[in-house]
Amino acid sequence: MQEDLNRYYLCKPGIISNMADHEEFSNLFREFEKQHAGIAQREPKVGDSVQGRIISIQKDCAFIDLGAKTEGIVGIDELTDADGNLTVAVGDTIEITVSGRDAASGTLLLGNQQARHTRGEEELRRAFEQGASVEGRVSGVIKGGLEVEISGERAFCPASQIDIQYVDDLERFVGEKLPFRITKFEGGRRVNLVVSRRALLEAERNAQAEKTRERLEVGAVMKGRVTTIKDFGAFVDLGGVEGMVHISELSFGRIDHPKELLTVGQQVEVSILSIEKTDDPRQPERIALSIRALERDPWRDVAERYPVGSQVSGRVVRIQAFGVFVELAPGVDGLVHISELGGERRVNHPQELFSINDAVVATVLGVDAEKRRISLSLNHERRGEAAASQQISAEQTRPRQSFGTLGDLLKESMKKQK
Repeated sequence: MQEDLNRYYLCKPGIISNMADHEEFSNLFREFEKQHAGIAQREPKVGDSVQGRIISIQKDCAFIDLGAKTEGIVGIDELTDADGNLTVAVGDTIEITVSGRDAASGTLLLGNQQARHTRGEEELRRAFEQGASVEGRVSGVIKGGLEVEISGERAFCPASQIDIQYVDDLERFVGEKLPFRITKFEGGRRVNLVVSRRALLEAERNAQAEKTRERLEVGAVMKGRVTTIKDFGAFVDLGGVEGMVHISELSFGRIDHPKELLTVGQQVEVSILSIEKTDDPRQPERIALSIRALERDPWRDVAERYPVGSQVSGRVVRIQAFGVFVELAPGVDGLVHISELGGERRVNHPQELFSINDAVVATVLGVDAEKRRISLSLNHERRGEAAASQQISAEQTRPRQSFGTLGDLLKESMKKQK
């Protein structure tokens, strides 16, 4: 400072001759300090162009040393090219415009950051007040939910608010652009946002439900999407309204679990079996659906396909103490009673002879399409022997040509001689 003071002192006209005057020198020194202190305390104003050195680069911003213990902050997008690559490094000096000041920290905002922040905050506040939808990009999974970027601001979406159904893998949403509704808004230096996608999905679903209910009636055939699969059946979304297909209504064929035929998200066609009103406002009706009802009934022409006495092939699907059930076609089973299992030996239980999925050839004994019953027999050899025995007996009892008695023969001979 002494050197600056000397330059200042020497530049003042008429002073050189009075340098020995101590009082005059003191007054000049105080004037110098006052002027330089004003210069040192003066900070850049909005609109000023400033130069500064980059001292730190973070994920979203960079800090700039502007001198005189003054720092500024600039958005990272101000320092990247069109491909998102940084164009500067720590230590570089840049020239940039002051756009504002952060009210909470006093930090100067550089570049277009303040304008974008203010504009974005106003738009988000308006969307929150109006309940309007905003688009956001899911940037990552954090504790309890997802981080979402909306208009340059970070928002939090709880895990329970990302979808109507429970989601066990949140990672699949990362990188996606989705619509959200702002459920909490707090402005300031850093906007605090909480958003929900579920709120929008539920609103959309309720609107669909009103239209769907207008078409609901027993016997109606509708298209839907499988949403949940349980051991006892599957739930199908008909358009904002869910119904349930019991496992017995999935197919005429025998299945052990609905997953054998259906997958979540699959489009299906169903028939409405019944509609029951409930007291639950979230689900005002209980709807029973059927996929099987739209299939061709395999029992409709069993009498023609399996005539009595014909031989049919199938596989063992159930074993009971009284006999075995044989599947002849999907949805069509026949019963072989224990007495018709074949062989001469005594059978205490059918499982002594058969296992599930064993292939068999049986003879049809009887068909009752109305009761959906077919009687079968595996006694092929015994039945063949019985048929042959019946044929022999019939031949033995058939009247044979007779030559008559000895008297009849003599009478016939005398007639020929005459």
